[in-house]
Amino acid sequence: MSLETESQRWFALQVRTRWESSTAVLLSGKDYETLLPTYKARKRWSGRLREINAPLFTGYVFCRFDAQKRLPILVTPGVIAVVGRGRVPLPVDEHEIQAIQAMVASGIPNQPWPFLATGDRVRIESGPLSGLEGILVEFKGNHRLVLSVTLLQRSVAVEIDSAFVTSLRSSSGPRLERAASQVRAVQLAV
Repeated sequence: MSLETESQRWFALQVRTRWESSTAVLLSGKDYETLLPTYKARKRWSGRLREINAPLFTGYVFCRFDAQKRLPILVTPGVIAVVGRGRVPLPVDEHEIQAIQAMVASGIPNQPWPFLATGDRVRIESGPLSGLEGILVEFKGNHRLVLSVTLLQRSVAVEIDSAFVTSLRSSSGPRLERAASQVRAVQLAV
């Protein structure tokens, strides 16, 4: 691997709404490697249903570049910022980019999905447990919903398909993370 390639990493660029394609083309014209994964979406225009290619990550384009030389990226029309912490750009994990590229190359239908993290409070939307709320945990590679009886200070976990749950994001995020880690510790002890 050359020194130039080593210093170039993948970064997520926040771009103006509906400028994803234009920005990717402009960056490619400047000889940057870009990634704009899309999916087939159905939109209704003038009473007719049409299939379009929509960005999988609305408002973002992935680009490979040297973070120390990001000015040409930032002055590209449509680019708002390089995603990071404060003014420090944070690279996207190489394995995540490779997974997205493999998914796009496979041609298998895909679609955007809400991000669910272990410790999130979720609600089951369909199936026999529809309407139940609890904390999403991962145990032995499977997702489980933890239901608690506060009065008894006891919990039970039921294995679920994460495709049937939606996140109930709340302002008590750290409390939920702490609760989820306590549940994992209890499960490991059992």
